[in-house]
Amino acid sequence: MKWNLEVQQRFKAMIAKIPVFHRGITENAVTLRAEENARNRKVDQVCEEDVVAAFFSDVPSPFYSMMIRLLEQAGFDYKKYGFPKNGNHEK
Repeated sequence: MKWNLEVQQRFKAMIAKIPVFHRGITENAVTLRAEENARNRKVDQVCEEDVVAAFFSDVPSPFYSMMIRLLEQAGFDYKKYGFPKNGNHEK
């Protein structure tokens, strides 16, 4: 599936900051989920909303604070999409 180029660049920059022993698994899991999110929205391109939702749905709670920090550093505006959702982790 195609990705918005700017979103893909920010995603790759974020992945590069994840500890090497988690990097591959995180990239694969989030990529699959983001593409699934885009398909569910019936669009032909992964956008910021899909990536943000993928991170919030697939990242285990021990890594939550790191995820928030890295999302912010990469310029992903997760609050725009209503994250964290009620009942989810707090920052």
